[in-house]
Amino acid sequence: MGTRRSGILFIKEAKEMLLNNIREFGMYIVLFVIIIIFTITTKGAFISSRNISNLLNQGGYIAVLAVGMTLVIIIRHIDLSVGYLSGFLGAVAAIAMVSWHLPVYIAIPLVLLFGAIAGLAPGFLVAKMGIPAFVATLAGWLGYRGALQLATMRTGTIIIPNAAFNAISNGYIPDIPGISILPGVHKLTLILGVLVILLFIINSIKDRRKTQSYNFKVLPVEMFILKLVFVSVVVGCIAWVLSGYRGLSWTAVIILGVILIYNFIMTQTFLGRHIYAVGGNPEAAELSGISVKKITYVVFSSMGMLAGLSGIMFASRLQSATTTAGQLFELDAIAAAFVGGASATGGVGKVTGSIIGAFVMMSLTNGMNLMGIDISYQYIVRAAVLAGAVIFDVATRNRKK
Repeated sequence: MGTRRSGILFIKEAKEMLLNNIREFGMYIVLFVIIIIFTITTKGAFISSRNISNLLNQGGYIAVLAVGMTLVIIIRHIDLSVGYLSGFLGAVAAIAMVSWHLPVYIAIPLVLLFGAIAGLAPGFLVAKMGIPAFVATLAGWLGYRGALQLATMRTGTIIIPNAAFNAISNGYIPDIPGISILPGVHKLTLILGVLVILLFIINSIKDRRKTQSYNFKVLPVEMFILKLVFVSVVVGCIAWVLSGYRGLSWTAVIILGVILIYNFIMTQTFLGRHIYAVGGNPEAAELSGISVKKITYVVFSSMGMLAGLSGIMFASRLQSATTTAGQLFELDAIAAAFVGGASATGGVGKVTGSIIGAFVMMSLTNGMNLMGIDISYQYIVRAAVLAGAVIFDVATRNRKK
């Protein structure tokens, strides 16, 4: 009888937690459903090690852009210029190595610096001049498109022969030599997966204790353990799948690095709290001593830097810079941010959510390509998912009110 009661109580608590955190859990549920559907319809091809690895490599540049776009949306703005800015900076990286003969370890930081400086331009127009971000970044969209055409005018395509640069989006981390256990499996990827699980568990326990010390509400012990087990199993499965085909790619390493850095900034620093404060209520943030202008500069500059990183990853993937690089990148990044839980009203959004949103959109495209679905229907399906995410955002906000 006692076991039955505790089981009913557990189910009740699980349901209550899901309803109270539906914005956060909704995107994970959607991604899980998409994976199940495509795994069945493609007879397992979607979940194969090779396809998942290719999925990460092909969509990594959008995932990076989605992180920066989430921060821009959190402060109630939008950036339409990042697509062609990404393409243009990818071309700058190619020119730096091919025409200027700069080594890759100088070309990459230089491009990231150019991106950060370029991001200050719309930041200035929005923060100082009071121009709507839509108009300011639309001007950037046109300007960078022209700049990309000029940069690639002579050859049309700039071939990048640098092996180290091309390995960024096409290479994989080396495995540990001399270990005969589990032949055909990338052992280092499995070890890194175990380390990520351990770090997640340790940090979750620390965060729980810290939250309890401030007398804030935390998840019941049973639900907390269930959360740890669920995330650990997911991370373990991903590590196992990736270890079956060449292991972890350098693209995945870059995405993980961006997630860790930006998630730390947004959750553990004053800068992150100020960004959320500005997005939640700019007037109140200004009155409390937060410089809305400075935050706007920082967020747009960060967006420009991530656009540079995205351009580097895309150029590396193609091993060249092309005249069409960056086309529609900004729309994919915006869609990923909204699907990942960012709110159009500002003040809401997570770095991890933007990555999940990016994987949702990439998984849709990848799965439908495997099924041989026409591109016209693919756009319609992606439009429906984006519209559903925005409707979901409005519905959950109205329910809370």
